[in-house]
Amino acid sequence: MLLSRRFSVAPMMDRTDRHCRVLMRLLSQRALLYTEMVTSPALVRGRTPERFLGFSPAEHPVALQVGGSDAKELALAARMAEDYGYDELNLNVGCPSDRVTSGRFGACLMAEPQLVAECVAAIRSAVAIPVTVKTRIGIDELDSPEYLASFIATVAQAGCESFSIHARKAWLKGLSPKENREIPPLHYERVHWLKDQFPHLEFILNGGVTCLRTGLAHLSAAHGTPLDGIMVGRAAYDTPYILAQVDALYFDAAEAPPSRAEVMDAYIDYTRQQVATGALAHHVLRHAAGLFHGCPGARGWRSTVMTAGREGRNLADLSALAAALDSQRAEAA
Repeated sequence: MLLSRRFSVAPMMDRTDRHCRVLMRLLSQRALLYTEMVTSPALVRGRTPERFLGFSPAEHPVALQVGGSDAKELALAARMAEDYGYDELNLNVGCPSDRVTSGRFGACLMAEPQLVAECVAAIRSAVAIPVTVKTRIGIDELDSPEYLASFIATVAQAGCESFSIHARKAWLKGLSPKENREIPPLHYERVHWLKDQFPHLEFILNGGVTCLRTGLAHLSAAHGTPLDGIMVGRAAYDTPYILAQVDALYFDAAEAPPSRAEVMDAYIDYTRQQVATGALAHHVLRHAAGLFHGCPGARGWRSTVMTAGREGRNLADLSALAAALDSQRAEAA
């Protein structure tokens, strides 16, 4: 499958693990999927890289997001990602949590564009796969359009040609990560303005997009200079079935989308396979809790999925989950 950033699912901590990505791939064959952020120290100095880097071949195209600010260490982490078969390496310059700030990675790096450029250059010299950056439109008082443009220009000179832009600034002091996803206002027009300023670069819009058709409008002239792609986060996780429309809307696919029941049948088979190799059922099944969002019986489905995950550790008996799926199938008939 060729890599396209026309539609992607954002990296989300405690969300987009390898099991979540398999579920999402069952819904869309073409969306680009991102891992949770992994720090370069965890990869380079850790003893179990498989824990962070392992993934199913079915997930392609899939990108690894890494956090860090040590150029040499990031280059080593990038080589590991390439060896594992990832299709892209994405550098996190957008996460606003206290933990990443104290570790000198994430959004705080927007204050050090030259360091980000050095990191990008080191990564690009180490691998052949694409190297991209995910960032914000600003941090704290460094939030003018001019500063943002200067930041992009500096990093682009190091060889980054694709930027995913969360269209909010981040307040590094005073707001929690959750508040930084909701309180700073969205400025989509600034991302379109960046595309005006740098037409040769690729810009992917992230932040607040919950409707696929609304997101699609940003790829036309409806909001200004057309952007190159849309990245959806929480909506794709909380209401995953929206991804079943991605291939038709964003990639003009002719295939009929899978039904929720078809997706869940395949995901239960996957869950059994994973539990047989040592995974906990809850770690796999929790991602499917929102699959029937908006359907009759959705609340009962969510409860049954979570219970089955906690209690069906060996998956010898998933009768309650199977019955709930049959009930949802009957409701849809």
